[in-house]
Amino acid sequence: MPIEHGIVAANDSRRARVLVADDHQCLLDRVIAILAAEFSVIGAVRDGAQLLEAEATLQPDVLVVDISMPVMSGLEATARIRRRGSHAAIVCLTAHHESEVLEAAFEAGALAFVNKTCLAHDLVPAIRAVLEGRRFVSDADAIVPASRL
Repeated sequence: MPIEHGIVAANDSRRARVLVADDHQCLLDRVIAILAAEFSVIGAVRDGAQLLEAEATLQPDVLVVDISMPVMSGLEATARIRRRGSHAAIVCLTAHHESEVLEAAFEAGALAFVNKTCLAHDLVPAIRAVLEGRRFVSDADAIVPASRL
């Protein structure tokens, strides 16, 4: 699915509108491919500052946000988006396994936490869950307290 100026054309207004943020193009492409069959991916950005701007402009139903991005982290962007009153459901993506990162994502305002190693299996169910107002945690058995690492 081609991206022009960070925006992917939505082709069905009944499908949930998703904005994706990750600093790695290969991951953006993978996420878009996973979501394309069920959701309308309306944009893709590479850092937290771009996410703030795109979210305000596009007003998506769901944000899929990498926790670790340049300029502004996904956690900081999530917290700012929540403070300004956005109703978008937020799914955080991460390669981290520490429970403290999970807690920080939920404190910032995310409803779901998807480990990048489980992306193909967990991302769509996570988005379905947050659209229903439910929390979702990917691969809960792999999330361990930092004290055990």
